[in-house]
Amino acid sequence: QVQLVESGGGLVQAGGSLRLSCAASGGTFSNYIMAWFRQAPGKEREFVAGIMRSGGTTSVADSVKGRFTIFRDNAKNTVYLQMINLAPEDTAVYYCAADRGWFQIRRQRVEYDYWGQGTQVTVSS
Repeated sequence: QVQLVESGGGLVQAGGSLRLSCAASGGTFSNYIMAWFRQAPGKEREFVAGIMRSGGTTSVADSVKGRFTIFRDNAKNTVYLQMINLAPEDTAVYYCAADRGWFQIRRQRVEYDYWGQGTQVTVSS
């Protein structure tokens, strides 16, 4: 059983930056493919970015490509989401998720086994 705790959300002006962190405990962190999802009010939860176990391969949604970067530190059991040039449409609750799968970064929320409680990101115009 893996516990995930996100942090780093907050209120930022358009064009600003934030770094989200997700600390994992209760399992072997490097055994999991990790991802960030987000959910805006009235919308479905959507994939933002994912990273393979070693950190060597990442996948990023087209809507954030070039602005968001996912990376992980397996020694610290933490995955990060660096966000730059934020826009009001990035406003959402951001969730960290862990997948016990092996072969690819999956983009469907149903594929993920563990979830954090979420952290709010609000971007003002």
